[in-house]
Amino acid sequence: MTAPDGRRTIPLAEVTLPHQCPAPVRLGVIARSAYFHGLDEQTLERIDRRMRTFTLAADEAVFHAGEEASALYVVAEGRMRIAEPTPGGALAVTDILGPGQMFGAMSSLGDPFHRRTASALVGSCLLRIGQEAFREVMVENPVVGLRVVDDLAARLSRAQTDMGRQSTDTVEQRVARALLRLADSLGEDRGSQGLLLEVPLSRADLAGLARSTPETVSRVMSALRREGIIDSGRRWTSILDRAALEERAAEE
Repeated sequence: MTAPDGRRTIPLAEVTLPHQCPAPVRLGVIARSAYFHGLDEQTLERIDRRMRTFTLAADEAVFHAGEEASALYVVAEGRMRIAEPTPGGALAVTDILGPGQMFGAMSSLGDPFHRRTASALVGSCLLRIGQEAFREVMVENPVVGLRVVDDLAARLSRAQTDMGRQSTDTVEQRVARALLRLADSLGEDRGSQGLLLEVPLSRADLAGLARSTPETVSRVMSALRREGIIDSGRRWTSILDRAALEERAAEE
């Protein structure tokens, strides 16, 4: 499909509101999520019964930074944008999430308040589990509790690593790492067409992920396109040469 300005577009998977998220979809994404994968079908059904389903229109927020935190969420359909406040009062994107990925916070996991704002990048369907219900799941399934501990430790390690990198990395390195991270979580292998990211990612969004400015990120993306490492359109980005992008991410 081609837009009026000649740039190619790709229809993005998103929900049209009003929307009902059916049981097979809910169970499928719960089974893929970080804390619940590998659990048997009956256990997944019990977890599903503790969850509440709701939908968001594009740009609608599910919570804002500073609000009391008391639930975890799983993306069932669509895309979610996670952003944190900057000293100047703006929001800088820190992650883009797709189906099966979890986010949120709760006091029992050490976060009584949300540190980031979560909003729908496109029309999306979410599953919500409250604090008390999640505690019950952990009591019934100790493996879930162990995964939570492992996840918290991994997040702390990543935060420390990122802090050490920020002062020495180039913008190109940070853009390359952001694209690779999105490719690992959201990418769809299209063979000769590359690894497709069906995400309407603005330069401001990518600038947040790369901790840079939209203008600088735009120059880096243009250079990567000229070199045939990536291609992009209005609502998508395709990684054509992952090995080359990995080299850019690792260059000293």
